[in-house]
Amino acid sequence: AGIAVIDVARPDLDRMCGTAPHQGLALSVPPFRYAHPDDLLARVRAAAPGLLVALDGVTDPRNLGAVVRSAAAFGAHGVVVPERRAAGITAAAWKTSAGAAARLPVARATNLARTLVSFAESGLFVVGLAADADTTIDELEMATDPVVLVIGSEGRGLSRLVEERCDVTVRIPMAGAVESLNAGVAAGIALAEIARRRRGA
Repeated sequence: AGIAVIDVARPDLDRMCGTAPHQGLALSVPPFRYAHPDDLLARVRAAAPGLLVALDGVTDPRNLGAVVRSAAAFGAHGVVVPERRAAGITAAAWKTSAGAAARLPVARATNLARTLVSFAESGLFVVGLAADADTTIDELEMATDPVVLVIGSEGRGLSRLVEERCDVTVRIPMAGAVESLNAGVAAGIALAEIARRRRGA
């Protein structure tokens, strides 16, 4: 593949990797290249029906990596994250995505609420996950339509401005006294249900 391989002493690897365990091997790569939200819209228009995932206030890069992995597994066309106060594609996110971050575009939005308005104007239904929603994910009538699924942070959920941009909010039905799921798990469940509904459409 034309990759240059250089033998270095262990202290050099330790210095390059900091606290990350390198197991005797390190790869120097350029910074992650984010897509633009408009690039994701182009991908959605080329698919039928389109599916995007947007994260609102998710700050744990491992949750972001898990969402990217689930999004790729269940047929989403991209993931959108805010530029500020949110996790980006770090080494931890990349590792948790298990390679999905190399295949599925991740876009950064300057203003997530405005980006969701743009998606809605382009024909996508904006569906937010909210623990207090009246409708459950398995009752989501628009699951087979073009959708952007919005997932909030584990503690705070969806911000007010983002929730106001949602056409509908849905919850994951749960048994027992568990109050919420982390963003990675919630995304996987919701995306699996949307994919199931689309297979049966």
